[in-house]
Amino acid sequence: MNHIFDFLFGQYSGYDTMDIVLEIVAVIFGFLSVWSSKQNNIWVFPTGMISTGIFVYLLLKWELLGDMMINGYYFAMSIYGWYIWTRKVDSTHVTPISKTTSWEHKMSAVIFIATIGFVFIVYKSFDKWTSWVAYVDTLTTAIFFVGMWLMARRKVENWIYWIVGDLISIPLYFYKGFTFTSIQYFGFTFIAIYGYIAWKKSLDKTPQIV
Repeated sequence: MNHIFDFLFGQYSGYDTMDIVLEIVAVIFGFLSVWSSKQNNIWVFPTGMISTGIFVYLLLKWELLGDMMINGYYFAMSIYGWYIWTRKVDSTHVTPISKTTSWEHKMSAVIFIATIGFVFIVYKSFDKWTSWVAYVDTLTTAIFFVGMWLMARRKVENWIYWIVGDLISIPLYFYKGFTFTSIQYFGFTFIAIYGYIAWKKSLDKTPQIV
């Protein structure tokens, strides 16, 4: 049993206690945020801002620049999403769940490519492009940037990006030594699958407002 515990959590032996506590708090609020999103609840944004704010601090301290930028971007997009989700499209309706438009698909491709280029430049500038982890980190950053943008715009396809990114992040964070965060992404994967199903059902039941 001790071998299993050491395998999962042994890397925390050299960490500050406060950093471990902050990571756990960030993971809890991250779960609350993703669950709120699955429920199509506005609390996705304030809980997400708490989680991402903590992770920005931790990831900067751990020198994981791509991950830090993801969370900084999440924080900014949460403000944007909070506005979009509460904006009324007429006198009685707020922005509804909808499918991604042709323009939004094109913008998603632009965001994906631009993010890869930007993260690559950041890694090279700080001389961190030193292992395969940097390649994977750049890829997941681009995937999550698109997913967050689509979620903020209340597009059902956002969940597909989250599922793919989460599946990549599970082994990546475990390899990096952040077991709690790896477990978080494991849970996120299932929530994202159920989120896609729930949003798709809601979309099929609700007439689209134009």
